[in-house]
Amino acid sequence: MNGMVTTEYDGCGRCLVGVRRLSRKKDATSSPEKQKGQVLKAAASVGGHIIAWADDWEVSGATDPLTRAGLGPWLRGENGPYSGIVGPSVDRIGRNQRDVLNTAHMIHDQGRMLVTEGHDGPWNLDDPADEMRLSMESFGAQMELRAIQKRNRDGAVTARTLGKPNNAPSYGFEYVRLTPMGKIDHVRLHKGAARNAREVAKRILADETGTITPYTEAARLTRAGVLSPSDHMAVLYGKEPKGTPWSPKSLIFILTNEASLGYLTHNGRAVLDEKTGQPIRLCEGLWDRPTLDRLREKCRPANPQPATAPRAPKATRLGSKLGTCGNCGNTITVGSRGREGASYRCTGRVKRLKGSERCTPAPSIKLTAADETITTWFLERYGPGEIMEKVWDPGSGNTARIAELKADRKRLREDRLAGLYNDEDDAEWYRAQYARIGREIKELQALPERPAGMRLVPTGKTVAQAWEEAPDDAARRELLASYDVRFVLYPDGAGDRLKITGADLFEMALAA
Repeated sequence: MNGMVTTEYDGCGRCLVGVRRLSRKKDATSSPEKQKGQVLKAAASVGGHIIAWADDWEVSGATDPLTRAGLGPWLRGENGPYSGIVGPSVDRIGRNQRDVLNTAHMIHDQGRMLVTEGHDGPWNLDDPADEMRLSMESFGAQMELRAIQKRNRDGAVTARTLGKPNNAPSYGFEYVRLTPMGKIDHVRLHKGAARNAREVAKRILADETGTITPYTEAARLTRAGVLSPSDHMAVLYGKEPKGTPWSPKSLIFILTNEASLGYLTHNGRAVLDEKTGQPIRLCEGLWDRPTLDRLREKCRPANPQPATAPRAPKATRLGSKLGTCGNCGNTITVGSRGREGASYRCTGRVKRLKGSERCTPAPSIKLTAADETITTWFLERYGPGEIMEKVWDPGSGNTARIAELKADRKRLREDRLAGLYNDEDDAEWYRAQYARIGREIKELQALPERPAGMRLVPTGKTVAQAWEEAPDDAARRELLASYDVRFVLYPDGAGDRLKITGADLFEMALAA
């Protein structure tokens, strides 16, 4: 580590690993340098020297030392020989009494030293007084941790009561502070993250082929180098991204969580205003309630399917999941042909799939040759046509809003029946809110309703242009799927080895 004093391990019995830990590290934090000085002072007091540094930044004191990225490998014996560890204080080893004592006894049983600044010499666990002192100091560190955790919980409850955010912003949003590290002034959409989330939502809502799912979108975002939520958050707060890939689970959470509506949330549910009983809105949402409801439907796990059921492809191959075998009808896969490179082929007989017992010779064709044929056929047939983009129209939203209001009214009624709002002041508030909700429902019911649904919107771009601008073959495959392009592969000797079909242009025009 640059600027850190270390020497080689020489077996002198005083070769120590310097231990530093900090829960939160910022550019202006002076604690790392302070801890460095304390470690060097403690090491010098026992005639030791530092052979390595085990630094754990952004690591809670509640984390077991054995599992920490910096210290853990040394304790587990994975980083080579050493004589012991030296830390600036007991609470930098850990803030959990049991973990600290377990670590200390493990080091002691291995014949190694535990040294901390402020303690005279190495800790001697054979001495009852020293063992008791270590136990008391680790207990004090644990009590301090509990106090910190309680302050954080109390702060979160107070913030929710005041209608203010207290945790990290949801993906697509950012906090605005008037001064660095000051209080949050307001919340707003993050342009880049909001654009990414809305693009994913639009693609999933518009898909009617089952080929665009949270799983394929997570793979697409990772391929495109879009920062994952954790990396986006790191960059937002001035840290280095780790290159974490997108997770389908986290993407589904972003798409279906009520925080996407711009609401203040707790445990995934909107926090209600105590005065109005309505969700507390922090800022404009990524989308509206009808869109959220539709996204929840699209992201809901499908009914159980057999293991052989086709799945949405996440690979980048142009023809993935688009081809079937002319012999047995099973799905064509991508394989290797040795020196000739990748190929589309049927592996049904090799995998002993039903119906492929007599699939011989199994058809196979060089991938580049097949892709060229498919591309030429597709562009000749559909290339000059204009792309009509399918977009989700949430409609007027009156029906969804009425449903929300009725749910609010039902909740109020149930609370009243349960004995709430019996005091005079509460009863007056209850009657006012109940009447307000009733008036709003009647007003919305009197308005015309435009149902939600898919709409076709002209893009002014031809299919050929979209094909040329596509970033990879996975995006081009989506174009093929939108025109229901499929191919059947036959063995050598067949008249047409690659039979390609697609949607009828006349029927597509009628549907539009």
